[in-house]
Amino acid sequence: MTDRHDGAAPDGPPPNHPAPGDAAAGVRTEDPGPADAPPEPPGGDAPVPAGRPRRPWWRRWGRRLGLAVLALAVATTMFSFIYNAATAGRVRPPAGLTYVRTGDLLTRYRAWGTGGSPVVLVHGAAESADTWQPVAELLARDHRVYALDLNGAGYTSRRAPYDLDHQTRQLLAFIDALGLRRPVLVGHSSGAATVADAALRSPDRVGGLMFLDGDALSTGAGPPSAARYLIIPPYRTTLLRLGVRSDWLIRTIYSAQCGPGCARLDAAGVEEWRRPFQVAGAESGIWGMLRYGVPGLPPGRLTGLRSVGVPKAVVYGAEDHVFAKDSAAQTARRIGAPEPTLIPGARHLTLISAPSQVARAVEDLAARRTP
Repeated sequence: MTDRHDGAAPDGPPPNHPAPGDAAAGVRTEDPGPADAPPEPPGGDAPVPAGRPRRPWWRRWGRRLGLAVLALAVATTMFSFIYNAATAGRVRPPAGLTYVRTGDLLTRYRAWGTGGSPVVLVHGAAESADTWQPVAELLARDHRVYALDLNGAGYTSRRAPYDLDHQTRQLLAFIDALGLRRPVLVGHSSGAATVADAALRSPDRVGGLMFLDGDALSTGAGPPSAARYLIIPPYRTTLLRLGVRSDWLIRTIYSAQCGPGCARLDAAGVEEWRRPFQVAGAESGIWGMLRYGVPGLPPGRLTGLRSVGVPKAVVYGAEDHVFAKDSAAQTARRIGAPEPTLIPGARHLTLISAPSQVARAVEDLAARRTP
């Protein structure tokens, strides 16, 4: 007889364990597990724990989409930084440019002709003094013609603020610096506001006033909406440089504004439009100008030109899509000018597409110039 100690396991196999020899006899000995365990789903996916509902399909796809957007944002940002670093070099202005000091700016300008009464040509947005060359060459037969690069454009030194007040003071200082007596002022597009403001401030220094494809109004031309904050560094720099470097984009915009009367830009023409946007300080000037918006005057102030005793003229391209069809007539009435001149078939860049008609209109105005 064998003694049994208290607490010792009883003889024989424990409950729920196979007896010796069962395995040899081929008896299945797997633990069946909990009776309510769910079957393993096909495909090898792990089962959803009990009490935890499976995520809806839209949440799963939303998570995947969010990850894809995040990856795209990271890749875009990396590309932007790399591209901006690779294109950081600035080009030099062309050789032989002419400058004059106008207050706090070093103003670049061009001059044509040696005799006759003076005419000063003021460009619009994204333009420069070079844009006037076709008209200026025709006027130079009988006039001394000048065109300047406004602050923020062309090859003039750039200095904030980029607003109408600063440009007007620059224009009046330019007239004084060159010793011009009562020149005829011609403003194209947004340049119309600059010549209008100059005539309102100092009518005794102006001999005549022409609005060319411009109404000089601030209506709808103020600072851009808050959407501009969506285009932030480094992306805005990348977008600007991609656009400036695109021959196709420059030609497309030029063709849309100039119309069928203009020949296709050749390589030299594309470079003439592109180069002012690639010189040192050009990009900061562009962002500064965007903050201030397109220069313009309120209607009430603009009607003050009616009492300014200088001859006036309004000239528009008949197919100018930048303004409403009746804009030319309304502008002429607003400033006290005669009926406007509409150039058939011309769009917004009449100074390029119809230089002969524009030059003839300027000559007619200069013949009525206040001496």
